[in-house]
Amino acid sequence: MTHVTAYLLFDGNCQAAMEFYKACFGGELSLTKVKDSPAKDHMPAVQQNKTINSKLKSGNIEFSASDWLRLERTRVHGNTVCLYLSGGTFLELKALFAKLSEGAEITDPLTDVFYGAYGALNDRFGVRWMFRADTRE
Repeated sequence: MTHVTAYLLFDGNCQAAMEFYKACFGGELSLTKVKDSPAKDHMPAVQQNKTINSKLKSGNIEFSASDWLRLERTRVHGNTVCLYLSGGTFLELKALFAKLSEGAEITDPLTDVFYGAYGALNDRFGVRWMFRADTRE
């Protein structure tokens, strides 16, 4: 089943921020560095100690975050918070991607990547959306 959560993008201080939020909200924090993920072979040395994904869950509070990992794109205030659609099938995400694509700027077409399927867009109202499925099945 697809669900939506907030996703925060940090400028190299994701771990510190998420540890602060855990101190505020309690709960369980999971955090993965690039060097500890399958992405390590696909990312330059300067990215290895950055956080590729983290998630804080405390009761009904849940959100995810990472460090900004797109060296070829400029981090702009306003594109550091997005809505994150995940947990569904590839076909469910593909349908939602298509609907939200109307009038959107597609920054990352929904496609297979080494960790599943991924895509991202800025909708016609300027809201950033990221999509992720574990597989295309």
